Amino acid sequence: MAYDASERAGELVAAVRDDPSARLRLAADFYEQRVGGHSIKPYRRAEVAFMKWQLRCGVLRAEGGSPWWRAVNESLLRDATEADLLFNGEVGSSTCRSVDFWLAFLRWPSPEAWYRAHNSSIVAGYLRHRDLVDAEGPLERFFMDVALLRVLYAHCLLVRPRVALGRLSMLGGLLGDPRRRGADLFLSLKDVLPDAYPLEKVGIDKVLADENYLSRIIDYGVIAPRIPQLYEHAADDLGEPGLAGLYRDEFPVYAWSYEERHVWRTARSPFAIGLARAVTQL
Repeated sequence: MAYDASERAGELVAAVRDDPSARLRLAADFYEQRVGGHSIKPYRRAEVAFMKWQLRCGVLRAEGGSPWWRAVNESLLRDATEADLLFNGEVGSSTCRSVDFWLAFLRWPSPEAWYRAHNSSIVAGYLRHRDLVDAEGPLERFFMDVALLRVLYAHCLLVRPRVALGRLSMLGGLLGDPRRRGADLFLSLKDVLPDAYPLEKVGIDKVLADENYLSRIIDYGVIAPRIPQLYEHAADDLGEPGLAGLYRDEFPVYAWSYEERHVWRTARSPFAIGLARAVTQL
């Protein structure tokens, strides 16, 4: 029986569903090809680093892992795998917009194309699996919004640097390029997300108090002041109007309650945060 790319991608992803290390290999293998005579391997840097965090803290485990993280990760794997198969000659046509973005990246690799593909898959996974959010603990839900906010901001650095950095917009390409170490400030979440799942039963105030100093400056001084613009930009650039429902006023509300919105403001490090806001003013 002949299979098309969509069916084959489904089989390949299903085969690694309960093996986190195999998931990582499948994700990394996507980048083991050359396009137009050039390797795309450098683009895997951020994605593989984040998946290593997922393995380390256990969210992708079949037993005791997070159904939500597993589902969102699977959305990313499946979209990229389907695009890979189509690009390399498998019969069929793309089944969703995210696969189209991955195909565009494979045909004309660029940092902007990579962000559109990656973030389209992530956003689609967030929207598709919102029904799984309620099964997670309160801190896990908080970090879902943090993770989404970070990848939307990194995308904006390249595509709308003026929105992301204000008068420092000339640094957008350097800081946002997923092939470069500068992007680690926003895409490497090891200093933001805990290395354990489920999280310890501690209050959100303690988690925020223990946040890495530089991360606090970035989150509250640079990213938080432009939350509406980040969601609106991503909705437009990805053609995903559903993003408009993931923030309210100036606060993310995908998984975190609007009534607990105080977490997106802080009285800590006022001088440094104020300076960061001033030099990156919109």
